[in-house]
Amino acid sequence: MRIRGREWLLLAAALTGVSACKKPIVPDEGVWAVVDGAPITRDEVDKYYHTQLNPDAPQPSQDEALSLKLNVLDELINNHILLEKAKTLSLQAADGEVEDKFTEFKSPYTEEEFQRQLKTRGYSVDDLKNDIRQQLSIQKVINHEVVAKISITDQDVQDFYNQNHAQFNVTEPQYRIAQIVVTPHKDPGLRNRKNDDATTDAEAKRKAAALDQQLSTGADFAQVAMDYSEDPASSGSGGDLGYVPESSLSQSDPALKKAVLSLKPGQISGVIVLRDSYRILKLVSKEAPGQRELSDPAVQQSIRDNIRNRKEQLLRAAYLATARNNAKITNYLAQQVVESAGKLPVVVTPKAADSSASTPAK
Repeated sequence: MRIRGREWLLLAAALTGVSACKKPIVPDEGVWAVVDGAPITRDEVDKYYHTQLNPDAPQPSQDEALSLKLNVLDELINNHILLEKAKTLSLQAADGEVEDKFTEFKSPYTEEEFQRQLKTRGYSVDDLKNDIRQQLSIQKVINHEVVAKISITDQDVQDFYNQNHAQFNVTEPQYRIAQIVVTPHKDPGLRNRKNDDATTDAEAKRKAAALDQQLSTGADFAQVAMDYSEDPASSGSGGDLGYVPESSLSQSDPALKKAVLSLKPGQISGVIVLRDSYRILKLVSKEAPGQRELSDPAVQQSIRDNIRNRKEQLLRAAYLATARNNAKITNYLAQQVVESAGKLPVVVTPKAADSSASTPAK
């Protein structure tokens, strides 16, 4: 379910206005939202909510739990809308695509380790395949409706360079680094495409070794990072950290600096053991000091990547907002939170509506 969605709009589409002369519609028991007539249940929200909790961290407060559940519900609403778009546009993932991605997901693990991962998340194989199908279908919609419509002209590149000329003046050696991070604890902010997260040191060590093996046999570093890296900030960009000044390397862990300085452009390190994580680095390129001109292909590519990312974020947000405008959404959980002034909301059942009986929502 981890579609980069965890940043979508909430309040405008979440609340349902009620006419003063009519009673509010009472949802069926356990229904927390309805999207175009299709219910999203409390059980669905709770299922994904628990996958985002760190078992080693203190339990969230009531306010924190409600906020996270609202975010999860909002993401499920977005997913439903985009999956309906996938049906309309005939962009649903095929069985073969799902099986291929499922096989990729399993590849770093033994069967025992894979089953342990499923059990930790409270997932079945069918749950995982369903998530994979949804992720692939949604990405197809985004690629078709957003990414394919982005165009970048030479004038766009020229204008960006002129407006950011100083940005391309390198004052000291810089290293463009990509990384894969594996941590020995569950991270609620995980953002990799496989939703793959080691939870113990033993799991993290095995996972890092398995990924290192994949890379040594020719696997694409960026794809492996997007699928398995546990760094929320860089996994989405293939682990790319951009250009890191040499002075910044001196402020990092000595083991990381030593690894970077020992690499030649294009080379990949082995597994680097740090106090709180395991890392694999790739030195993409090294830049000497001096002004970078627009005629440099690397400068042009970095500008195009920058513009493309900005446009994709903007168009994606606008596309989803438009899609939500065209959907009929009733977010009962959000409505209950507002009506209770942020207190623990209740799930009202049809039978209890007239007697004011209620069941607390946990």
